[in-house]
Amino acid sequence: MSHTMIPVITADAIQKRVAELGAEISAHYQGQPLVCVCVLKGAFLFFADLMRHITGGPEIDFLRLASYGASTSRGCEGLFTKDIEVDVAGKHVLLVEDIVDTGRSAEHLLRVLEKRGAASLKICAFVDKHERREIEVTVDFAGFPIQKGFIVGYGMDYAEKYRELDAVYELVPK
Repeated sequence: MSHTMIPVITADAIQKRVAELGAEISAHYQGQPLVCVCVLKGAFLFFADLMRHITGGPEIDFLRLASYGASTSRGCEGLFTKDIEVDVAGKHVLLVEDIVDTGRSAEHLLRVLEKRGAASLKICAFVDKHERREIEVTVDFAGFPIQKGFIVGYGMDYAEKYRELDAVYELVPK
């Protein structure tokens, strides 16, 4: 199947917003023990850029849930294919996602981290998308609100393609 790619967010706009988010997050957690958790694979580019803008020396870790594969929607939630290694008990945790869409993954991760004793939990998402939201979750630090469309680039993929793009595009079937 071939696709048309429609530009949605430029590389310059991304870099500007990531710097702003880093400043907001740094101000919010000033002087507090912070663990930043990257949700792989989609958030890896956003996470790397964001960490360069967060001051205060946060601990960094990664986790991964089962992926979309070649589909555009997620099935059942909850399968960890990589878990965090940092102990989050008594620490503030910032979950860094590429996109919060249905809300199911984010809600599941928040429940798991809460059970592990995090002092507080917040979500930072590169894209806060409401088109298919099924579970109401709060994105505390949102990069870009997008209402609809299947987007790729800047870490987000379709069938493991397009992650390397420095901008974001809507993928539209021809």
